[in-house]
Amino acid sequence: MTEKMLTSFLAIDLGASSGRAILGTIRDGELEMDEINRFPNPIIDVNGKLYWDLFYLYQQIIASLQIVKANQTPITSLGIDTWGVDVVCFGKDGEPLRSPYSYRNTNTFGAPERFFTKMPREEVYRRTGIQIMNFNTLFQLDTMLEEESSIYPIIDKVLFMPDALSYMLTGKMVTEYTIASTSQLIDPRTREFDPTLLEAVKLTKDHFAPLVFSGTRIGPLSESAKRASGLQDVEVIAVAGHDTGSAVLAVPAEGDRFAYLSSGTWSLMGIESEQPVINEETFSLNFTNEGGADGSTRLLKNICGMWLIEQCKKEWEKERPISYDEIVNAAQQATPFTSFINPDAACFASPTSMVQAIREYCKKTDQPVPETVGEMARCIYESLAFRYRQVLLNLQSLAGHPIEKLHIIGGGSKNDMLNAFTANAIGIPVIAGPSEATAMGNLLLQAKAAGLIAGKEAMRKVVRDSSELAVFEPADKELWNQQYQKYLAVFTEM
Repeated sequence: MTEKMLTSFLAIDLGASSGRAILGTIRDGELEMDEINRFPNPIIDVNGKLYWDLFYLYQQIIASLQIVKANQTPITSLGIDTWGVDVVCFGKDGEPLRSPYSYRNTNTFGAPERFFTKMPREEVYRRTGIQIMNFNTLFQLDTMLEEESSIYPIIDKVLFMPDALSYMLTGKMVTEYTIASTSQLIDPRTREFDPTLLEAVKLTKDHFAPLVFSGTRIGPLSESAKRASGLQDVEVIAVAGHDTGSAVLAVPAEGDRFAYLSSGTWSLMGIESEQPVINEETFSLNFTNEGGADGSTRLLKNICGMWLIEQCKKEWEKERPISYDEIVNAAQQATPFTSFINPDAACFASPTSMVQAIREYCKKTDQPVPETVGEMARCIYESLAFRYRQVLLNLQSLAGHPIEKLHIIGGGSKNDMLNAFTANAIGIPVIAGPSEATAMGNLLLQAKAAGLIAGKEAMRKVVRDSSELAVFEPADKELWNQQYQKYLAVFTEM
């Protein structure tokens, strides 16, 4: 075994509720990982506006590097991935103009419809192929413009979250393509910013740093980051900055007859395509075309995922502590197929009370109202499984080949009950794992940048060889088909 083969890398994986620093080393064709730091990533509510704490996240990255230093583990590089769409605005002096807004802000509710008075919905989709969602970067920026934000006239650069943190570590500004592709500002055919859309929000491509692709070297740690961390020879790599882009790279699939479901706060279900798929069908279905880490297109649909359970859990914990395992166990004891919701209904986007929002949905659709933890969780899990079926059926109509299996990756892949429900609902096998797909994709892209691994197929073999995967075969097909029709009967946008 050579010294080079034992090179280690650091993945900074920032989710919308927590962040982790994971050390990775490729040994004998397998990826060994060690979580060295975990920390919360709370949304900060100030006078009704929701923010991310940029400097806190930077401090946590430095703290993670300090742990690497203390453990005397040499690393070659680090890479940062985050959730999509959110940005940091910088002035001409290179300083952030204010803390970045969270996509959960309610001031973008109705923003797409307002923007469509400037440019028709169909044209926005034709130019970008991106799912219309109120928090897309395009609509966040347009909202700032319409609200006459005090910082808008003095914006010099707009950086997406992982790029902003990389800049703080290196002093170098880049725009990584996969994260930029979530913005609804990129033409996926040219892989450049769309000048017409930029003009509509009174910006130009000069307001963004140069576009780079996954695996690009950004630069070494700045002198201040070296002093703070105690590390010297560490490069920062532009991995797939969008966490889903990194996660999809680590789908342990062989061939192309599969769909993936990246299951976390959001559930993102899709397929890989060599080219963007932008047509009347994808427009009517509101599917999105995001950049893949390997240059492909991730044709997918955003589905509200564990957000529903996460928000209910916060409310239940006001009464007593409760674990996710307890919630699943309670759901298993509850009566099946009692009530259903549309997980993507607008009323669940940012409610004051998720528990109450679900009860109101059931009441308005003349269903039994879930009261207990088990009843509520069962309603959510069964509804998610049926929502996955809806989206998978649409994907199958868009794919140029049969979809024979669904790979579920991310934290949600550890929920055996939901995996089984999903297999039953969709009628094809579910392969669950790895739960750390995002970190794995991040680390493998750094390994590729270091010349230790070739392309996507080689990376996926490493993932298969490094992961324990669980297979769930569909059961009770007739029963789940019958219940799916009941779910459709109460499915509403609300």
